[in-house]
Amino acid sequence: MSRLVASVAALSLAACGAPPAEPEAPARPTEPASAPATPDASGTPVSAANKLTAQGYGPLRIGMTLAEIEAAMGPDANPDAVGGPEPERCDMFRPARAPEGLLVMVVDGALASVWVSRNAAVETDRALNVGDTAAEVKRVYAAAAEVMPHKYAEAPSEYVTVWSTADHQSPAARGLKYEIGPDGRVQSIAGGGPSIQYVEGCA
Repeated sequence: MSRLVASVAALSLAACGAPPAEPEAPARPTEPASAPATPDASGTPVSAANKLTAQGYGPLRIGMTLAEIEAAMGPDANPDAVGGPEPERCDMFRPARAPEGLLVMVVDGALASVWVSRNAAVETDRALNVGDTAAEVKRVYAAAAEVMPHKYAEAPSEYVTVWSTADHQSPAARGLKYEIGPDGRVQSIAGGGPSIQYVEGCA
């Protein structure tokens, strides 16, 4: 009984002179989060503007000098590594600010091609990535896709090359080559000049 009386008394005091409770401020609308950049295999964000094409990757353009490559994406991230048997003629390395798994091939002092492997976050201008199926690559390019047997592995390993120029051999030639692994999926992509046809690094 005493508990009921106490409760009634408390309600009476609230009704007689007690200031009303401050209304809670309405919740502020939440700002929509901006879409994060796609991470590469190492967790480093990769800009959606950077696509691997027959002309290069992001700021890297086929034909750039070594000095221009370094200005665009930094020097060799691993200068002690051997990028080719004759590095003064042909060298391959990852610029310091390039995504993991992306290498540049420099032939006679100029950027000849850009190669990507082990990084599904770097995509081509046709939205194809390392890990996509050979069937998808062929579907996207249709009759433009040239299919060649793999030099070292049996089918389904193969090379699917798409040229954006009729000439495939001169310095002006440009194309993309998809190397298909034994699982029928893309294991590396090369974009650039005739050097995309190399199958052993600089050879």
